[in-house]
Amino acid sequence: MSQAEFDEYAESYDELLKDPLRDGFGGGGSDFFHCRRRDLIRGYFRSQRIDTTKMDFLDLGCGKGELLELLREDFHRSAGCDPSTKMLGSATSAETRPQTDPEKIPFDDAEFDVMTAAGVFHHVPPGERLPLAQEVFRVLKPGGFFIVMEHNPYNPVTRAIVSHTPVDANAILLRRREAGKLLEAAGMTISSARYFLFFPGAAYRLLGDKVEAWLGGIPFGGQFVVVGRKAS
Repeated sequence: MSQAEFDEYAESYDELLKDPLRDGFGGGGSDFFHCRRRDLIRGYFRSQRIDTTKMDFLDLGCGKGELLELLREDFHRSAGCDPSTKMLGSATSAETRPQTDPEKIPFDDAEFDVMTAAGVFHHVPPGERLPLAQEVFRVLKPGGFFIVMEHNPYNPVTRAIVSHTPVDANAILLRRREAGKLLEAAGMTISSARYFLFFPGAAYRLLGDKVEAWLGGIPFGGQFVVVGRKAS
């Protein structure tokens, strides 16, 4: 999706995301999905016994800054970038910069310890994905982490939701294995990979993440997460 398309959707973005399947799964609205991403990030670093409060964090394709808001207490510094300046107008919880060049991240070499891309790469044309991943590698500090979260194309409910969502009209979904190979091609090693969003919000709140983590290798979750790491 181009910068102009993102700007076009900015004012009605939340409304355009509404879908009976999506809203039913999450229990209404997008909060459930944003919080699941936050909890996965927190859970990963806790499992590695890594204190993030002294680390610098960048959310690539941050949109309106929902993930930045949810994680603002977890990091020493938080920042975001996005192609849409109109979307960034709502991201008030952290430093943000427009990404005017889709293959150029507007930050310096080795500036961040942790970077995320949540629902970003399916908007990036396949031929531009490796250059963007290489830019992530450039901006990461040695030993830094890159966390990619994407829709799972093997999940029929996910495919149905994407097909009905105007902001995903030009989306090209990628598989978990593709995401892992992309990060490896950019110079990172894969630290963790799993599927998540197996259960609707109400069921998940009862079962917790342990059950989803146990199912994490089965390619039926609504989304997946891949964690890459730059060598120290």
